[in-house]
Amino acid sequence: MEKEEIKQKVLDEISKTERLIVEYKELTRPVAPDVAIGRISRMDAINNKSVNEASLRQAEQKLQNLNRVLSMYGTPDFGRCIKCKVKIPVGRILFRPESLYCVNCAQ
Repeated sequence: MEKEEIKQKVLDEISKTERLIVEYKELTRPVAPDVAIGRISRMDAINNKSVNEASLRQAEQKLQNLNRVLSMYGTPDFGRCIKCKVKIPVGRILFRPESLYCVNCAQ
């Protein structure tokens, strides 16, 4: 039952992360220079774009890790740390389904 619950959590997170990536891509589109906004507003828009680009990169990395976890489903490596091969606690997997490392190796 645990493995099915984890698989469903991973699938839910993949769906959620894919939606976030679409939103971030929309937010990181360039601001057209012909849009009449003030100098301060333009600086604020540039700053917000940088923050959204960082969030986009994090979401893409999370999606990559989630897909990797999902690809390990059904193998002996599923739910195990990719570094030390120790079983990752179910609580950690349910909290962060993209986790590829146990707590000790993640530090």
